[in-house]
Amino acid sequence: MKTQSMTILIAKAKKEIAIPAKMANRHGLIAGATGTGKTVTLRVLAERFSDLGTPVILADVKGDLSALCRPGGDNPKVAERIEALGLKDFTFEGYPVVFWDVFGQKGHPLRTTISEMGPLLLSRILNLNDTQSGVLNAVFKIADDEGLLLLDLKDLRSMLQFVGDNPDQFRTGYGNISKASIGAIQRNLLVLEEQGGDIFFGEPALNIQDTLQTDSNGKGILNIIAADRLMQSPKLYATFLLWLLAELFEQLPEVGDPPKPKLIFFFDEAHLLFTDAPKALEEKIVQVVRLIRSKGVGVYFVTQNPLDLPDEVLGQLGNRVQHALRAFTPRDQKAVKAAAETFRANPKLDVSKAILELGVGEALVSVQDAKGTPGIVEQAWIMPPRSRLGILSAEETSQAIRGSVLYGHYEKILDRDSAYEILKARTEQIQREKEAASAERGRGREDKSEMGQMLSAAVKSAAHAIGSQLGRQIIRGVLGSLFGGRKR
Repeated sequence: MKTQSMTILIAKAKKEIAIPAKMANRHGLIAGATGTGKTVTLRVLAERFSDLGTPVILADVKGDLSALCRPGGDNPKVAERIEALGLKDFTFEGYPVVFWDVFGQKGHPLRTTISEMGPLLLSRILNLNDTQSGVLNAVFKIADDEGLLLLDLKDLRSMLQFVGDNPDQFRTGYGNISKASIGAIQRNLLVLEEQGGDIFFGEPALNIQDTLQTDSNGKGILNIIAADRLMQSPKLYATFLLWLLAELFEQLPEVGDPPKPKLIFFFDEAHLLFTDAPKALEEKIVQVVRLIRSKGVGVYFVTQNPLDLPDEVLGQLGNRVQHALRAFTPRDQKAVKAAAETFRANPKLDVSKAILELGVGEALVSVQDAKGTPGIVEQAWIMPPRSRLGILSAEETSQAIRGSVLYGHYEKILDRDSAYEILKARTEQIQREKEAASAERGRGREDKSEMGQMLSAAVKSAAHAIGSQLGRQIIRGVLGSLFGGRKR
């Protein structure tokens, strides 16, 4: 690929503004109030990364990204932008898309296992306190030590019941495990199950490599995760995307500074990731964001307000697109000031004032240059999308899903032997052994009863002979030996 083409063109002012491909994994931020153009910016970036041959993962929160797979050309506002920017050779096209859906309705079923999610993220989903989180950690450790796989919710429920029924067995090696904590975890699991957790946890689990594909023309696949229903449970949505990011971090090899990103990950509604997040979880997020760059993965956070992100994360975002903000409250005014201060100053531009006056589709843009130096902020218009704006029909979505090379693999549910089946078999075996022991004790009582009946019959028979001298001698001999009769 030519050096000139190894850029991601995103905006145009007096000159074009593009991110050098080798700097695209330095992460980024798309911020702005509702209705200012964040989704179109996300869309344009996704298209450009696909053109570069880089796969993309993005969550479709509002359901309006599905038409990325269809060429545009029917939107008058897009036509106006093309003309205003003087784009002579602009062409419309659709992009290769794979649809995913935790609920399996608008895409391939997207699953993971309980073990892969791990106790830390699961504790966040379940809203557990420190004590309950400690117990959940112990349950995971016991399962590992016992060789019990935790794949789905019924595995975890069985494991919790097993540990809760035998706390004394594990107290010495794993600490105190209270039934109250076990009960609290089980109740929260019921809530998670009602939100779709029983669908999300299971097999076949997502193979990360399936998201890292290109099509026959070398374009990066856009992996669109249907998140409109998932967003009804915001904590589940945020934790799910964090798990996905953590999986990428764990599984992908180190690549240093590649000439272009291996994958781009868009985290829409990013503020949900940090809402009520425990300190340990926030530290994990910061660690993943800081280190995943060396895996060739760029993370782009999409949110309304830059203050939604911790300073430790905000400082990692080298490429920034700031749409208009509103300043109706003191916090809004603080956000405007904070956003302005994060840019490299432009002596020809009053950034704080410009943020309040930007039009829809207009933004303040700053990207890193080829040496990694933040560029001077520019006020510019975001490039128009090449794909169709809007939403695919249900029939079009279904056709796209069935036409995928992955169709049929994730749709088949697997349920191999794991903690639930093994513990169930153990319980049944113990029950059979108890029943066998009970039956054995019953036979012993019957044998003793038969001996007593035989002895009684012998005594009665002997009594008939009591009139004879021999009979009396026999009776005295028997009774004397039993009760210690007097000596003559």
